[in-house]
Amino acid sequence: MAPRPLSLALQGGGAHGAFTWGVLDALLEEPALRIEAISGASAGAMNAVALVEGYAEGGPQGAREQLRRFWERIANRAAYSFIQRDLLGRLMGQWDVESSPGFLWWEWLSLFSSPYQSNPLDLNPLRDVLEDEIRFELVRKCTSIRLFISATNVQTGRVTVFDQSKLEAKHVLASACLPRVFRAVEIGGVPYWDGGYVGNPALFPLFHAGESQDILLIQITRMIRKETPKTARAIENRLNEITFNASLMGELRAIEFVQRLLDQQAVSPERYRRLRMHRIDADQALGDLNASSKLNIERDFIEELFGRGRKAGEMWLHDNREKVGRVATLDLASLVSPPTVEA
Repeated sequence: MAPRPLSLALQGGGAHGAFTWGVLDALLEEPALRIEAISGASAGAMNAVALVEGYAEGGPQGAREQLRRFWERIANRAAYSFIQRDLLGRLMGQWDVESSPGFLWWEWLSLFSSPYQSNPLDLNPLRDVLEDEIRFELVRKCTSIRLFISATNVQTGRVTVFDQSKLEAKHVLASACLPRVFRAVEIGGVPYWDGGYVGNPALFPLFHAGESQDILLIQITRMIRKETPKTARAIENRLNEITFNASLMGELRAIEFVQRLLDQQAVSPERYRRLRMHRIDADQALGDLNASSKLNIERDFIEELFGRGRKAGEMWLHDNREKVGRVATLDLASLVSPPTVEA
């Protein structure tokens, strides 16, 4: 039996993108499924280009090997990072860097200084990794997997989606450009920021990207938090989580609405396509980590995240591999249902 096609939607989340790497490693080993298209933002975009580059030359195994090389190169940068765990954090086995002198200095500096002032040479370690590790000519020529990268147009506030036909390192850097950390990335005279603000990731490019009606969302930005944030840092972190999920929730609501209209035969199935949504979310798998750990690129932590992602991918495949191509496994109605309005 031919493998069933599946599209992937990869969220961003800094170093937590290594969790997605682990999920992808499991998916690429699965002979019953074939990755047909990928939409990614920020760290999701980096995972996507590494996967496609490796796949173009060596198929699924080549993609697995290239993803590992890419993340190992990221981990190699940890030795040069000024944001690292302090001694107590290492002894306690904690992964966050909130008490790191480098993190505290950067947090303070970012309140008063923009990257245009604090980084006059526009240094970006991700640029070196992408240019050294990713052969973008292979990404552009790959016909087996379609690729879409999201970035935020600073001038319009709207999402821009770059396909692979002209993809270069600058497009991925634009997708991963946090404005408090890096200068806006200019492409064709237009400044871009992190794609997570308006498309984390963008789902609409996948609607007609191929024959697949199945989309697997790998979501690493927390949706649910039971506790009320009360410190300035916790409030800022929660605001970022809500912001980085807002556009995704909007697209999921639109998909659910169209599915209901199709069920009610209120719209033509020839004009609107039925989609089967699936999701692997990291709320539970990464529930013990705080937001500052997204800046931790130490090798041990990257491998820890990979292991957690690999386990989550294997569990999802065990429960759902036979459902791909047949039924949706994400209940959109309960996920996006409007809250009860209380009088």
